[in-house]
Amino acid sequence: MNPIRSVLFATDFTENCEQAFDYALGFARQFGARLLIMHVINEPVDLRGFYVPHISFESIEQEIAQGAETMMQKFCLTHLGDFTDFETVLATGIPYEEILKKAKEADASLIVMGTQGRTGLDHLLFGSTAESVFRRSVCPVMTVRLPDAG
Repeated sequence: MNPIRSVLFATDFTENCEQAFDYALGFARQFGARLLIMHVINEPVDLRGFYVPHISFESIEQEIAQGAETMMQKFCLTHLGDFTDFETVLATGIPYEEILKKAKEADASLIVMGTQGRTGLDHLLFGSTAESVFRRSVCPVMTVRLPDAG
């Protein structure tokens, strides 16, 4: 087994990701690894060709980016405790592509992410970022699924 030097944790700030974060932080603590906490702002649909009065798409994109930054800061303040060997990453694009790009750039030893466990039509319509990362990653990927509520 290769040593774990860096753990990339991808989050969309949902409850499921919080459970996955416990694993990412646990691995980082156990192996003395650097923790990269990443959020990808899904590439927005380009609506510039449509007339929508009184809406500035540039300001909407800025608000989304500012909101993501605020959520990242809150997440870190709430979940990191005394852990200091971390870096936050915000990116805009197609989530699985940005996660894989960052993992390669950072030479990540492990990617940890939550999954919603969609199946059937939901999976077909919405896809799965976790599955796309898993299938294409050159490093190990750990997915954490919420336990069934029923």
